[in-house]
Amino acid sequence: MDKAAFSVTADAVRGLIDHAILKPELTRSDVDAQLDEAAAYRVFSVCVRPSDVAHAVERLTGTGVGVGTVIGFPHGTTSTGAKVAESLQALADGAFELDMVQNIGAAKSGDWERVEADVRAVVDAAGSTVVKVILETAFLTDDEIVAASRAARSAGAAFVKTSTGFAGGGATAEHIALMRATVGPDTGVKASGGVRGLDTLLEMVEAGADLIGTSASARILDEVAHRAETGTASAVGDDTTSY
Repeated sequence: MDKAAFSVTADAVRGLIDHAILKPELTRSDVDAQLDEAAAYRVFSVCVRPSDVAHAVERLTGTGVGVGTVIGFPHGTTSTGAKVAESLQALADGAFELDMVQNIGAAKSGDWERVEADVRAVVDAAGSTVVKVILETAFLTDDEIVAASRAARSAGAAFVKTSTGFAGGGATAEHIALMRATVGPDTGVKASGGVRGLDTLLEMVEAGADLIGTSASARILDEVAHRAETGTASAVGDDTTSY
C-alpha cells in the first residue's frame, strides 16, 4: 500500500478491515448479527471461526464481503497435518483467505525449520488462496519476530500478522514497522489485536500495515463518518470491548 497516498475516507478504511468474529462463546445469533453488521458497513472481509465458514459464506453471498477463517487457532500448537486438514475443510466450505497461527512453541525454541515447514504445508494446501501467518508477537522478542517473519515469507505466505487477539497483547506500531522492514514491500502485513478505534488504525497504517483485523469495525467507520461531517474527532473513543 502507498501510505503517502492513503486518504481517510470511508471506502479507503473499509477496504482495510477484516472484521473478526472469533470469540468462542458467540452463539449463532451473535454471529449472524456480526455478519449483518459487516455487510451493512461493507468491510473488505470477515474472519470467522472454522465451523462458521459455510454459514457465513451463504449469509454474505451477494454482499461483496469475503469470508476468511483461522487455522490452528489460537495457540498454533496443533500438528501440521491437522492444520492442513483444517485448511482443506475451510476451502471446501468457501473460505477465501486463511489466517494460520505459527507453531509458537517451535518459534520460541528457535526451531525455524519446523516453523517454516509448518507454514509451507498450509501454503501448499491452500494453492492460490491467500495465507496469512499469525506470529503472536506478544510472546516474541524482536529477534524472534524478525526470524518468524522471514520464515513465513520463505514458506510462501502472502502476509504476516501480529496477533490472535487472545494472548493478552495485540498489535503495536513498533512491531508492525519491524515486520514491514523484515518482509519488504512484496509481503503483506496485517495488524490485529487491540485495534479498537480510528486513531489506532491510522497509526498501524502509518507503520506499514496493509490490513487491519478488528471487531471494532462499526466504531471505526462511524468515526470516519463523524470526522468527514464535522472535521473533528468524536468524544466516543475506542471500543474497549473489541479485540
